[in-house]
Parts: sequence; C-alpha cells; structure tokens
Amino acid sequence: MFQQMKKRIKNEKGLTLIELLAVIVILAIVAAIAIPAIGNIINNSRDKAILSEATNVIAGAKLAKIDGVCGEGSTKPCTNTTTDIGKYIEGVKGTFTTYYDGTEWVITYGEMSKISSGGKFNGMQSLTLIKESVIKNALDKGSYSASTPAT
Repeated sequence: MFQQMKKRIKNEKGLTLIELLAVIVILAIVAAIAIPAIGNIINNSRDKAILSEATNVIAGAKLAKIDGVCGEGSTKPCTNTTTDIGKYIEGVKGTFTTYYDGTEWVITYGEMSKISSGGKFNGMQSLTLIKESVIKNALDKGSYSASTPAT
C-alpha cells in the first residue's frame, strides 16, 4: 500500500504549459474586470468627499451666521478669504463663498470642478452656485441628475 502511494507521488508531474497558460488567462480576465471597477469606486468616493466637504462648509457658515461673523444674502457672504470663519471650519481645501439667500443656503466651492466628468455626479463640476438641497439630494441618491434645478 505504501509502495503504491510512493509510486503514485513519484509519477506526479508539475503543471503542464497549457494549464499554466489557462490560469494566467483567467487571472488576466479577472484583473481586466476588477481594475476599472475599483477605479470607479475610488472616483465616486472622491466625489462624495467633495460634496460632503461642501455640506460641512455650509454647516460651519450656519454657525458663523448665528455668531454674527457672516451676514445674510449674497452681499455679506461667508468666505474663507475675507471672513474669520476658520474657527467654524477646519481643513477645507480650495476657496468657497456661501450665504443664505433668504430661503436656502447657497455655495460656490472651487473644489467642485474636481468632480469626475464620467462619474455618478457628472454635471455638478460645472455648476457655479449650488443650493444645499441639491447637494444633499445628490448625496442621498448617490448620483446627480442635471434635470434637478441647481440654483
């Protein structure tokens, strides 16, 4: 019995070239599918981070308005260049201007131009003034439709 097992193990040969090529082809197909999918996930995550940051800017501006740092309306906006809004918002990239237009908060945010043009939020990168409800709606849905009124 032991001799037969030993003989069988000795007769085992490695993978044939055809088997090895088949494995390589299968791995290449899996990689060709997975790499673009992972790239899309990364782009969508980056886009959501930009929109979330815009929402955080608006939240900080609301607090600044309550404290009297920012006024109401487009003539007295909260910006990161002219008003002391730094203690309400930390680590925001780019420039922004946000104000309350009497019914809703509106933001102009330079980082919006970095939203990927082929992603789920395509169209938002070209908006100049964006209402808070449009941002929240896009984040809730996980996508943006240009048919949604932007301003």
